[in-house]
Parts: sequence; structure tokens; C-alpha cells
Amino acid sequence: MKKITELPSPYRHLEKKSVGELLRIINEEDKKVPFAVEKAIPQIEPLVQIIIEKMREGGRLFYIGAGTSGRLGILDASECPPTYGVPHDWVIGLIAGGDQAIRKAVEHAEDSTTQAWEDLQAWGINEMDVVIGIAASGTTPYVVHGLKDCQAHGITTGCITCNPGAPIIQYADYPIVVVVGPEVVTGSTRMKSGTAQKLVLNMISTTTMIGLGRVKDNKMVDMQLSNDKLIDRGTRIVMHALKLPYEQARTWLLQYGNVRQAIEAAQRTNRITRSK
Repeated sequence: MKKITELPSPYRHLEKKSVGELLRIINEEDKKVPFAVEKAIPQIEPLVQIIIEKMREGGRLFYIGAGTSGRLGILDASECPPTYGVPHDWVIGLIAGGDQAIRKAVEHAEDSTTQAWEDLQAWGINEMDVVIGIAASGTTPYVVHGLKDCQAHGITTGCITCNPGAPIIQYADYPIVVVVGPEVVTGSTRMKSGTAQKLVLNMISTTTMIGLGRVKDNKMVDMQLSNDKLIDRGTRIVMHALKLPYEQARTWLLQYGNVRQAIEAAQRTNRITRSK
């Protein structure tokens, strides 16, 4: 199989170029990524639709990957609870080599053909869930065999890869292929390929959470109020939704501890007061 992600960089003798030249080269290549992602939207849409459908029925979303791909999946999964107030077991990121591989590469972890299924089984994977394999090359054994095992057990699968014709595609019910071309540094898929994967993951999780009702208008009404910045953001959402002074909105928010609940409680109180 011809791996586009492993093709030689079109730029030669990088070590001889100035810092400014290198930055402009990287930037020029990065500009190609969103256009490649745009072409993949028809592939992304049906995957998101099935995720929403299954999660409404109690299913979960899993990401599996190795190296950069695994870390990107974990990043996306870990941001769902604070952003949308969902349980930590709604969106789950798994990486070859386990949690220690998040910070430091674990030798040969991605070469295992059985570990992904074992990792998924530890979470009680079942037919209600959706598993997305993330692999720029589309050949990573941990990911490919993880999806293969999922299909064998009737579990819905998707993938995000940057190589057309990659083995991972045949084990994905909903394959997403984003062709970004060779990397500036040959084979360094943490660059354009990683950026493409991050953009697609943003689209998948954000659209899914909106579809599950975790956004109202364009506001994060279920976000966790875990620091002063987020309390301030939540206060301003309540303030604008109810047309209240800042301090009064903050009082409502802190009383209920949740933007949605604060707004709904204030609206109920206002309706009761008006009816009297």
C-alpha cells in the first residue's frame, strides 16, 4: 500500500533554511488541512448521526489510538465533561500502552493485535457503543485489530485516517479519510495529519454534544464551574439570558451550581411571581 503520510517531503535541505523560511513553509502546508477536512464532511456526517442516535439510547463513544493519535483522542474525550457537564464515561479515550503512554512512548505498544480489545473489554464495551479508531497511517495494529474485533462483536466502528486504501478502512463502518499529503518533515504525522485529526475530533464531539442537547443557543449551559474564569463565564450567560445585573446573576448561578438550572429556576420563579 502506498502511504501518502510517508511520502518524502517536497521541501529539501530544511536544516539550511532560516527560521523565517521554515515557519512560512509549515504555515503554507497547514493551510491545506481545513480544505482537506472540508472534503471529508460527507464521511463525517453519517458517523456523527449514528453516534448521537446510540448515545441517546445510552451508548458511549470510544476513541482508540497510539502515539499522537491516541493522545488526541484522550484530549478530546477529557474535555467533554468540563465543557458539556457529561459523565466521564460518556466519551472515553484509550491509548496503546495505557495512561503512561500519554506522556512517554511505550515501546512496541502500538504493535499489539490484542491489547485494544482487552482495553475496551475493561470498560464493558457492548453493541450500544461506537468505537472510532484514530491512525494517520491507517496501519497501526493496535487500532486496526481493535476495530476488527469490534466488528466481529457487532459494535459500530469508525476511523480517522490520512491514507486512502489503508487497512483500517475495511474495519470501519464509517471511515473518514482526510488526505493532507506528505509532511514537511517526512513521516512526522503529528503535524498536518495530527491537525486534521484534531479538527475532525472537534467536529465529532461538538456536533454530538449539540445533538444531545448539551448546548442552548450557542452557550455551554452545562459546563462545570471548576474555576473563577468559568464561574464568570457562567454568570455572564445567566446575566444575558435573564437580563439581570451581574451580581444577581452570580447569586443565582452559585445557588444552583449550574447555568441551565439557574436560568430555568429563575424563569420558573418569574412565571410564578407574574401569575400571582
